[in-house]
Amino acid sequence: MAVVKIIELVGSSKTSSDDAASQALKQAQSSLRNIRAVDIVSTGIRGENLDEFRAHVRVAFLIEGTDVDYPRLTSVGKMP
Repeated sequence: MAVVKIIELVGSSKTSSDDAASQALKQAQSSLRNIRAVDIVSTGIRGENLDEFRAHVRVAFLIEGTDVDYPRLTSVGKMP
């Protein structure tokens, strides 16, 4: 049986909420292996001038040493 851990991250960008989500995933990929899914929980705009896009994401990754029978993604960030 596979064991998957889920963490929550918030990415930010001056460009767009999509870029904010990408920034969160990029950071996760720099320190995590076996990422299996990314779900965007919410997006928003923050900052004094409302010029900072944010994306709250959940990242699921396989715990090493467990079986790899976790379902494959059907599209970017979506579980079947």
